[in-house]
Amino acid sequence: MVLQTLELIYHQAVRHIRKTHGNAIIGLMLNIAQTMMLVAVFMLIFVFAGMRSAAIRGDTLIYLMSGVFLFMAHVKVIGVVAGAEGPTSHMMKHRPMNAIVAIGGAALGELYIQILSVLVILFLYHAIWTPVEIYNPVAAMGMLLAVWFAGLAIGVVLYALKPWMPGLSKLLTTLITRMNMVASGKFFLANMLPESYLHYFMWNPLFHSIDQARGFAFINYNPMHTSAMYPVYFGMACLVLGMLGEFFTRKRASLSWSSKH
Repeated sequence: MVLQTLELIYHQAVRHIRKTHGNAIIGLMLNIAQTMMLVAVFMLIFVFAGMRSAAIRGDTLIYLMSGVFLFMAHVKVIGVVAGAEGPTSHMMKHRPMNAIVAIGGAALGELYIQILSVLVILFLYHAIWTPVEIYNPVAAMGMLLAVWFAGLAIGVVLYALKPWMPGLSKLLTTLITRMNMVASGKFFLANMLPESYLHYFMWNPLFHSIDQARGFAFINYNPMHTSAMYPVYFGMACLVLGMLGEFFTRKRASLSWSSKH
């Protein structure tokens, strides 16, 4: 039973990857282009706003990419999980299909795309521009996985809410994405924030992950206010709430919802 579920999740992940574009390579290139454009925009903001002094001493592009990579992984997985096949979708009429397969396939497919995009961009930067030096690459990748897990858990909560209030679920998904453009801490370091401002950001698992990832990426930065385990604990709490909500929703799901919404 477990092996069958894992196989279904794998096939659902492949379906999710190919859903964006019929050609998986082109779909990957589109995601890489989107990430690179975001890095370029933030670099222009840094240069013209005179914010380069706020970065860690070292490679400014690595500083920016450490924030953009985690931001993309977090908000993308929230969007795909919240928009996964619901209890009244046509795919759910096929008996082996269930919510775990839908959520797991969407999340796994997005993780594959994001990790591959990170590796391709870093390789191109290393080969074309300058050698990439990351102090602790394994731990930095661990923070990407942690923030992906936190995004997956938030997406499950929104997924459980969607059949009841689809408009609100979509609005919250967009709001979280827009809010994290600032609240994620891509532009600044937690160590440089005054104590009076820290509490505005400490609730956010993405803020903790980005700050910790920069501590692992740069040898001369030691995060003092954030925790590497906070995104994991936050994700576990949200995942429990989301799965309870999904179970409650599935027991009361009606095919009439799809025609109403």
